[in-house]
Amino acid sequence: MQKRKFSTEMAYVVGLVVLAFSTAMMEKAALGMSMVVAPAYLLHRWLEPILPFVTFGTAEYIFQGLLLVLTIGAVRRFRVSYLFSFVTAVLYGFVLDGWIWVLNLVPESITGHIAARVFLYAAGMVFCAMGVSLMFRTYISPEVYELFVKEFAERWEKKISVVKTVYDCVSCLLAVGMSFAIFGLGVFVGVQWGTIVCALINGWIIGQWSRFWDRFFVFHDRFPKLKKWFV
Repeated sequence: MQKRKFSTEMAYVVGLVVLAFSTAMMEKAALGMSMVVAPAYLLHRWLEPILPFVTFGTAEYIFQGLLLVLTIGAVRRFRVSYLFSFVTAVLYGFVLDGWIWVLNLVPESITGHIAARVFLYAAGMVFCAMGVSLMFRTYISPEVYELFVKEFAERWEKKISVVKTVYDCVSCLLAVGMSFAIFGLGVFVGVQWGTIVCALINGWIIGQWSRFWDRFFVFHDRFPKLKKWFV
């Protein structure tokens, strides 16, 4: 079977848009954010009452900026491409706010039913894994979340899917701790059963998407001269 070509630059664009869309779907479902974005969501919920301009998207790139500093310290190296990851985080934040605005136009009479919420969340998990797997296939710097996983996997020679699962679980625990610290013990904000399910199977779903891309597509650089700025 002849594989189709898929440019790495397009993988970046599609991955970014799909990731933002998946996060907006989970936020709309209100069954718990994915463990990766839950800490940023909690930061948003904490700051929004006193700083209304701190949207979910804004909180995302604030949190990812802090994570970038942690990444540099953990892998003990710095690359200029790391800074582009923060640019990606900012772009993602704007796209996320845009998708949230679009989904908020859908009447609650449609999205408020439990069946619709479960569908939104399940679809969000699938799209999230799709977006992440695409971001791993582009030379353009991914979000800091993906950069963190990618750099750790490369630094210690581990499978990306394994590192991703571990990171997701740690992020989930961090979100629970933040929820208790901000809103009080026993109060789960942004962390519900959906968050736990996502933490346990998201790495596996990413692996399935990776096998799909490898089976049907060949990724190539359409603008190879651009690549030097990201390596």
